[in-house]
Amino acid sequence: MSTVTLRPASRFDFNSFRDFRSSYERALETEGTRLLVVDMHDVQYIDSAALGILLLMRDRANSANCAVELHNLRGVAKEVLEIANFQKIFTVR
Repeated sequence: MSTVTLRPASRFDFNSFRDFRSSYERALETEGTRLLVVDMHDVQYIDSAALGILLLMRDRANSANCAVELHNLRGVAKEVLEIANFQKIFTVR
């Protein structure tokens, strides 16, 4: 099983969409990728567009038989994701 770690920028918002999508699409096209880890350690700002980006990634990963985990949530990003109940639809570590 291959794991790919994605690290969003400190400001994870609509402007991040294109680069982030390219990263996870490339990972999903790589044969053997079975886990995408989104390392949120550096994220200091997150908005609703980023929540949508994560949901799109999860749907695309599910279609490719790949799991998604969110790691190192902290600060405002952690609060926003908890308010949105993302811990119910993502594995959070």
